Amino acid sequence: MSVAFTKDEDHEAAAANLPDRPISPHPNLVTPLGLAQLQVAFSQAKAAYTAAQSSGEVSDDRTAMARATRDLRYYTARLASAQPIEPVVAPQAVVFGCTVTIERADGRTQTFCIVGEDEADPKQGSISYVSPLAQAMMGKTVDDDVRLDSAEIAIVAIA
Repeated sequence: MSVAFTKDEDHEAAAANLPDRPISPHPNLVTPLGLAQLQVAFSQAKAAYTAAQSSGEVSDDRTAMARATRDLRYYTARLASAQPIEPVVAPQAVVFGCTVTIERADGRTQTFCIVGEDEADPKQGSISYVSPLAQAMMGKTVDDDVRLDSAEIAIVAIA
C-alpha cells in the first residue's frame, strides 16, 4: 500500500493511547497513612474521570480522558489489592512500618520508614519494603550490620 493512502495519527490521538501504569507483582502492603493516600488518589482519579466525561469535549481532549481512565484503573486495582498492616509498637527487629536509623561507613546517619510501594518517597524519608535496602534490613536488630552491595551499614535504632 502506498504511503499516500495511509493516514498518520494526529498528535492528540497518539497521546490518548497511554500505556497502563505498571502494577507491581509484590503484595500491596500499606500503612494506615498509605491506605488513606491511596483513597485520596482514587477519589482524585474518579473526579478527573467524571470531569473529563462530563465536559462534553472528550473528542477534543482525548488525552485528558485517557489519563483519567488510566489513573482510575490503576487506583481501583491498588485499592482492591491493598493489605493494610498496623504498625508494630516497639519493634525489636526491622519490620514493615517501622522507622530505622542507620549509620553508613562514612559516618552519615539516615532515618527511613519502611512503607508500601505507592507511599515510598526516599526524599521524605520513606522507602519501599521491596527496596534492596529494606530487604537487607528486614529481621535485623539494633547493632546488626547489614551488607548492601559493597557497603557496610549499621542499624543504630528501630522505632
